[in-house]
Amino acid sequence: MMDVADVLGPEGILARELPGFSWRPQQQAMAEAVRDAFQERQWLVAEAGTGTGKTLAYLVPALLWGHKVVISTGTRNLQDQLFHRDLPLVRRALASPLKVALLKGRANYLCLYRLENALLDPRGRSPEVSSQLHRVQTWSLHTNDGDLAGLAELPEDAPVRALVTSTADNCLGTECPAFDRCHLVAARRRAQEADLVVINHHLLCADFALRDDGFGELLPSADAYVVDEAHQLPEVAGHFFGFSLSTRQLVELARDARTEYHKEAGDFPVLPEAADRLEKAARDFRLVFGKEDGRDAWEAALGREAVVASLAQLKEALEALEAQLEILGGRGRGLDNCRERAVRLREGLARFDANGAEGDEVRWYEVHPQSLRLSVTPLQIADSFRRHMARHAGAWIFTSATLAVGDRFDHFLDEMGIEQARTMRWDSPFDYRRQALWYVPRGLPRPEAPDYTERMMAAVLPVLEASRGRAFLLFTSHRALQTAAQWLAARSSLPLLVQGSAPKAELVERFVAAGNAVLLGTASFWEGVDVRGDALSVVVIDKLPFASPADPVLKARLEALRRRGDNPFIHYQIPRAVIALKQGAGRLIRDTTDRGVFVVCDPRLLQSGYGRVFLEAMPDFARTRELERVLEFFGPAS
Repeated sequence: MMDVADVLGPEGILARELPGFSWRPQQQAMAEAVRDAFQERQWLVAEAGTGTGKTLAYLVPALLWGHKVVISTGTRNLQDQLFHRDLPLVRRALASPLKVALLKGRANYLCLYRLENALLDPRGRSPEVSSQLHRVQTWSLHTNDGDLAGLAELPEDAPVRALVTSTADNCLGTECPAFDRCHLVAARRRAQEADLVVINHHLLCADFALRDDGFGELLPSADAYVVDEAHQLPEVAGHFFGFSLSTRQLVELARDARTEYHKEAGDFPVLPEAADRLEKAARDFRLVFGKEDGRDAWEAALGREAVVASLAQLKEALEALEAQLEILGGRGRGLDNCRERAVRLREGLARFDANGAEGDEVRWYEVHPQSLRLSVTPLQIADSFRRHMARHAGAWIFTSATLAVGDRFDHFLDEMGIEQARTMRWDSPFDYRRQALWYVPRGLPRPEAPDYTERMMAAVLPVLEASRGRAFLLFTSHRALQTAAQWLAARSSLPLLVQGSAPKAELVERFVAAGNAVLLGTASFWEGVDVRGDALSVVVIDKLPFASPADPVLKARLEALRRRGDNPFIHYQIPRAVIALKQGAGRLIRDTTDRGVFVVCDPRLLQSGYGRVFLEAMPDFARTRELERVLEFFGPAS
C-alpha cells in the first residue's frame, strides 16, 4: 500500500510528477496526522501556516485511504479551485481510480421550472434582467451540469439568479414537471455515488439544519469529513442554526402566486389581487427602515410606531393571500407550494412579535438596498454542532492557517463544541525574517481620534511611494475606506482600486495587471485573496480588527458571556481579532520568493496590555518602527 511519504516525500511521486513541487516537512507531517485521524476515526484540529500546502496534505491521504470523504471549503470560489485545479493534479499523479464529485447549494444550479416561469412573466423586469434571462435560456440548452459558474459572463450578484434558481421554499420536489431533468438532483446523485465529494460550509450547515427540522439529508454519509478554512465555520453555522426571512422572499411568493395562478387556475381574480397587496406591503415594510444600509437589534425597531404598523399590515396581507391559496387547494402543485410557503412565512413573522424572543437567541434586522432581512441567531452553537458531529461516527478534520491564538485552540474548540480532539499546528515554511518587515508607525493617535484615518494615511503614503504602489490597504469599516480613498486620490497619482467599484475578482485581476496599483478593501479582502510575486509588496491594516461593538449579535453574545461570569473581551473579542489580523497578514507572503512590508497603524498594538497577544500570535516578521528601515527595504532589490 502506498503511504503519504511515498507521495509527498522529497523523492515522492509529486516531486517527480508535479512541476514546481517542493518538499515541505510541515506538509508531510500534516498529511501523516490526517492519515492517522482517518484510520483511527479521530477528531483533529490542525493549524497549518501559510505556505504549508494544507490542500495537498489532506487530499493525498483522502485519495489513498479509499473510504468515502467529504471535503468542505469556505467559499464557492475555493470549492471550484479545489475541484477543478488541485484535485485533478493529484488524481493524475496518483492514477487514482476513485470517483469524485462537486456539490454546491441549490442556489448555484439552474432550475428549469423556475426558468420557464420567469419567461412566462416579464412584468416589471428591467432590460438588463431580460437580457440576462435570455442568455441563461440559451446557455440552458447546452449545459451538462446546470452549474451557473459555467456562465462566466453572469455576475455572482446578478438579479436574474433569483429568478432561475430554486430555494428550499419554492422547490416542488418530485412533483416538479422538470424533476427528471433537474440539475440539482443529478448533482446530488453524483455525490451519493462518489468516493470523494467537495462541498462548502454553507451546504454542510444547511444539511445539519435540515436534519434538525426533520427533513432528509442533503449530503451523503461519509467515513470522514475535512473542513478547510475552518475559522469561517462558526459564523456560517450560526446563520444556519438560526432562522431568517426577508422581504425578498415575500415578494417572490407574491410573484410566484400570480404566475402559478395563471398557469393552474385563472378563474379566481381575487388571488392575484391578494398577491399584489402582499408585494406592496413587503416593499412598504422595507421603505419604513429608510435608505441607509445597516443592522440593529429587532427590539430597537419595535420601539418605532411606523415599524409596528407596517409589520401589522404585512402580516394581514400575508394572511389574506394564504386564505385565497387555501381556497384553491389541490388545483395545482405550484399553487399548493405557494400556500405552504405562506404558512411558513406567517409562522416565521410571528417570531418577531413583541414577546417572541427566547433567552438564548438574539433577534436583529439588516437593511439592504432592495430588501430587509429579519434574523434570529443563537448566542452559541456549540451544543448543536457537537450533536451533529456525534451523529457521524467518522473522522473530523478541521484545518486553517488561522485557528490558534498563540499555541492554544481553546477559542475555536469552545465555540464549536469540539471535545477530545487532537490539536496540532505547523509554522509556515516561509522565512519571514528575511522576506518581510513588520512596521508600526510612530506618532499616531488612538483609533477613536476624529482625524485618525487622515493621519494614518499620511503615515502610510511614504511607504506607498517607496513601494511604487503594489499595496493592499485593509480597513475595518467602509466609512474609513471611503475617507482613505478620497484622501489618497487627492495626493497620489497611483492607480486606486476601491472595493465596491467592481466585483472582487475583477478588482484583483486589475490590481495584478496594473503592477503599481493600490487596492482598498474591507472584510472580504482580508482573506481568500492570493496574489503572488511583485504585484503585492505592502499590506496595510488601519486598526486592530475588533468587530463593531454596535453589531446586535456581538452585543448579545458579549452580554451572555458576562452573565456566565466570563470576560468577553479576553475570551471572545481578542481571539477573534487575533485570527482576523493573522488572515490579513497572510495576504502578504504567498511564496518563498515574495518580499513585502506589513504595516499595522494602530498604536494599541504596542501601548495596550493585550497587544502582546497579537504580537505573539503573528509570524516571526522582522520588526521596526523606523520609516527609514522601510525605505531601505524597498531598495533596488524590491
